[in-house]
Amino acid sequence: MRIPEVVDLYLNHPGVEAICSHLKDSDLPRIHLSGAKGSSLSLITAAIFKLTFQIHLLIAEDKERAAYLLNDIENLLGDRDKPFEKRRVLFFPTSWRKPYEIEQTDNANVLARAEALNKIMTWGRNLIIVSYPEALAEKVVTKKSLKKNTFTIHAGEAVSLDFFTDMLIEYGFERVDFVVEPGQFATRGGIVDVFTFSHEYPCRIEFDGDITESIRTFDPASQLSIQKISRIDLLPNTEELMLSEKRENLLEYIPQNAMIWIENLEFTSDIIEREFNKVSEIYISLKGPLAHRAPEDLYTVPDEFTASLLKHPLIFTGLNALPGSKPVAFNTISQSNFNKNFELLLSDLRIYDQQNYSLFIFSDNSRQLERIRQIIGDLSYSQKLPPVIFQGVNYSLHEGFIDHQIRVVCYTDHQIFDRYHRYRIREGFAGKEALTLKELNNLKPGDYVTHIDHGIGRFDGLEIIENNGHKQEVIRIFYQNNDILYVSIHSLHRIAKYTGRDGTPPTLSRLGSNAWNNLKQRTKQKVKDIARDLIVLYAKRKASAGFEFSPDTYLQNELEASFIYEDTPDQYKATVDIKVDMEKSIPMDRLICGDVGFGKTEVAIRASFKAVADSKQVAVLVPTTILALQHYRTFNERLKDFPCRVEYLNRFKSNTEQKKLLAELEKGRIDIIIGTHRILSKDVKFKDLGLVIIDEEQKFGVAAKEKLKALRINIDTLTLTATPIPRTLQFSLLGARDLSVINTPPPNRQPVQTEIRSFSEETIRDAIYYELRRGGQVFFVHNRIQNIMEVAGMLSRFVPDARIAVAHGQMEGHKLEEIMLDFIEGDYDVLVSTTIIESGLDIPNVNTIIINDAQHFGLSELHQLRGRVGRSNKKAFCYLLAPPLASLSDDARRRLRAIEEFSDLGSGFNIAMRDLDIRGAGNLLGAEQSGFIADLGYETYQKILDEAMQELRKTEYSDLFPSEESNTYVNECTFETDLEMRIPVEYIGNITERLALYKELDGMENEDDLQEFALRLEDRFGPLPAPALDLLDSIRLRKMGKSLGMEKIVLKNGQMVCYFITDSNSPFYKSNDFTHVLQYIQTHQRICQLKENKNKLLLTIHHVDMVQKAIQILSEFHEKEKNEIREALK
Repeated sequence: MRIPEVVDLYLNHPGVEAICSHLKDSDLPRIHLSGAKGSSLSLITAAIFKLTFQIHLLIAEDKERAAYLLNDIENLLGDRDKPFEKRRVLFFPTSWRKPYEIEQTDNANVLARAEALNKIMTWGRNLIIVSYPEALAEKVVTKKSLKKNTFTIHAGEAVSLDFFTDMLIEYGFERVDFVVEPGQFATRGGIVDVFTFSHEYPCRIEFDGDITESIRTFDPASQLSIQKISRIDLLPNTEELMLSEKRENLLEYIPQNAMIWIENLEFTSDIIEREFNKVSEIYISLKGPLAHRAPEDLYTVPDEFTASLLKHPLIFTGLNALPGSKPVAFNTISQSNFNKNFELLLSDLRIYDQQNYSLFIFSDNSRQLERIRQIIGDLSYSQKLPPVIFQGVNYSLHEGFIDHQIRVVCYTDHQIFDRYHRYRIREGFAGKEALTLKELNNLKPGDYVTHIDHGIGRFDGLEIIENNGHKQEVIRIFYQNNDILYVSIHSLHRIAKYTGRDGTPPTLSRLGSNAWNNLKQRTKQKVKDIARDLIVLYAKRKASAGFEFSPDTYLQNELEASFIYEDTPDQYKATVDIKVDMEKSIPMDRLICGDVGFGKTEVAIRASFKAVADSKQVAVLVPTTILALQHYRTFNERLKDFPCRVEYLNRFKSNTEQKKLLAELEKGRIDIIIGTHRILSKDVKFKDLGLVIIDEEQKFGVAAKEKLKALRINIDTLTLTATPIPRTLQFSLLGARDLSVINTPPPNRQPVQTEIRSFSEETIRDAIYYELRRGGQVFFVHNRIQNIMEVAGMLSRFVPDARIAVAHGQMEGHKLEEIMLDFIEGDYDVLVSTTIIESGLDIPNVNTIIINDAQHFGLSELHQLRGRVGRSNKKAFCYLLAPPLASLSDDARRRLRAIEEFSDLGSGFNIAMRDLDIRGAGNLLGAEQSGFIADLGYETYQKILDEAMQELRKTEYSDLFPSEESNTYVNECTFETDLEMRIPVEYIGNITERLALYKELDGMENEDDLQEFALRLEDRFGPLPAPALDLLDSIRLRKMGKSLGMEKIVLKNGQMVCYFITDSNSPFYKSNDFTHVLQYIQTHQRICQLKENKNKLLLTIHHVDMVQKAIQILSEFHEKEKNEIREALK
């Protein structure tokens, strides 16, 4: 069903017709609209908008209601999918600026306000603006002032580049290297990137002399173009502009015939007055010589608001209206609450169907609509009745309703399934996070690096050197005794940023010493032992017979449909992967890896229920008693409506309770048992165990891990971890274990607002009181047990009426469990604890976390702690208490800044990749590897691990991995040249960006990636200069050399020397590839010379002075690649 058809039903609605008639007949209409329940008001608004073409201003009671109204109307008018410049439904928020504090502005909100003002001025009609009282309290720039300060530029127009950049500076735009936020611009040759306040995306303007050749929007995160546009309105920051310009309230700014819909006039007037009084108090308290603008210049005076309101046509949608307003009553009722009871839903729909009502179910997830159809179909079949036919609408509405006047039923899927429905508005800029990630991962002079051949050194930047009269760019690295190593940009893949123990500087290696090679060999040997264990386990598992689970039942579908959040794509895929594994006869051993709060537990619950549906028992193992309790509550809550018994076992239960539980478990009366390693004890016997779920396996002891290993061979095993797995390691683990990565955050979660603050009574008191006022609870993390009671006492003094509890790992088990349970039940307001809350604790009512001495925590640890809040529909806050940033070490400062920047869900992978705290991959491999990682650095350890795994697969265990045979004879082909191959400084001036691009290019393996890389460079920086094109060709040459068994290619002094693989027993020497080489040499003896030197076979080819010629020669060796390479060279 298409959305417009639903709206069209309302065009002839008696109530809508009555409103339109009164609007036409009256000069200054006043209408009191009543009886519009649920989202029926959104449909009424959309219909009247379609019939009137005016500007409509909708004033909701608060931001949340405004956002839901906005989403409803956007969906109903099809605006959500329209390009930015054609959208007719706009949000008008507050600027989030604290009065008289200019730096507190939120750019996403300023952009939304500016967009609305610009469209009101330029369109003058056919717009819907949705707002709320706090936003209307702030005055806006006048139309005259906005017009004066807006500059429009068209593609193909004559504009001087210098004039254009001068004008941007005059308009207050900030010059930066890369544009990510509104109000910024960057210049690169004839390209200007600018993020104006009139567009959703920044724009890239390409100049050809003094002509604007093209204008295109681009994505601030990737910096790549999105689409061409014909014009751009350059609009400065309207909030800053208004500091000097005259202002008016929004009701004065909109045309007088604009229609105002107001939900609660009295409440709106009160908020306007409250905001004005607040600003007045701040104004009076301002000290210093600076002259500040008076409150009435910045904020709407209450009487002024009422006077402005009365000049417009008004529709009152709440309980009260102005005297003399024309009443128009609708006859709608809200959607019933079915409590996930589908029989009730079916019965309800059947009644309306029989009375010829049109039935609509709204959902923005087509899979969900199919699920509802399936459930209703199955239920109808079981009742031996024909199914009820409803029309699915693939958009969401906030609240369902029934309209008796026109016989329409509009239900929403999230209310049917009792799910939280979150509004969606823009709340930040992805580009800012992308840049922070880049900054964290990029090398900066002074950073430690590891060179795979030479060991740990200190990066000292890029340097241009001359080689045979050609300029080349190299990397300079300092080693022990101030020895300098220059590394070619063609060998960047041999360098990695050193990530070792947090904040501990490593010892620099000595050039020419054997210590580094010895360390690498020792590590490789140790890693091989671990990898062998993994592979042997894998082999045994593949050879043993497991239980083949049945396909999904109706109850399984119902359980999955009742999940209160919408499945993320990754969650859905992980669920499918698990089911496919469970339905095979080979025992499952799957690792589910996902960030904090990404829904791993839900996936585990579904797998558990699938096992229980086949009369199998499930054991869920967790590392801590607190987590056992947490999982017990979560599993119980999710499965309470299904025939499934869940219990938990830990050492704090009395002996009598334990014995009773174990007896019932052995008889098969308990379906799912949750517990710590106590479950692995000998006295725990199952009637028929079918699935073991292990949460955070790396946190278990050695003995527990050994028992789990034995279990894995013939019982389906699912392991959950929040420790991020780098892509390099995913490859190593794949095959030893099946892997599903949940990388997408739940769409209904809000990011946690993270702020760095100094320790102060005011900050702590305000944060706690704010949370308590909205009925929530607070975590206060203090990681020193010695004085944790004093801290709790201090908090009691700060917030005397808060109920405060203390929890830490050295407490008696019973006491700890009791405190945690009481806190979960809401008996305490604040929990002062150590980091014991870090793992997996999920208490939706806790939405503020205060972390004391945050500078002492690792980045991953801070992220895990922050993940304890923001797990419901409320906005969550994380306060990092630390001394002033200037007094902290560089590392601590970078960590805190990063955690503050990366507030979005999903950033955990980025964060933990930056700061693995040496704890992740080594533990996942089943052994403590932290010593090696500290010595080698994380990425180098990864490389050695990967090599060890590959060697084992190709040698000792080649029979287990037959499909992996390949004709790759060497691991890599290195390249040396005296030709100029680089990204010129004149092309890309930013050193960090140049180095990042070199590193990206150096890791490329296929032609498609190279082509895309070239297109991206051209898009961002203009046509590629010759040295950069040659650099790309050098990657192609290396790739060809690798496939031809060459360990090294040297292109110098007009000749090419190819060094073939040292191992004379290599299959290369018996391959067709080597035959092609010999054939070429025979037919080109004049320029070719093959000889052996120090057990290496060298081929020298004369008269090769360009990389393109070298490629051409190698392509003649390699018949298979000839056509592909020739195409690329075009």
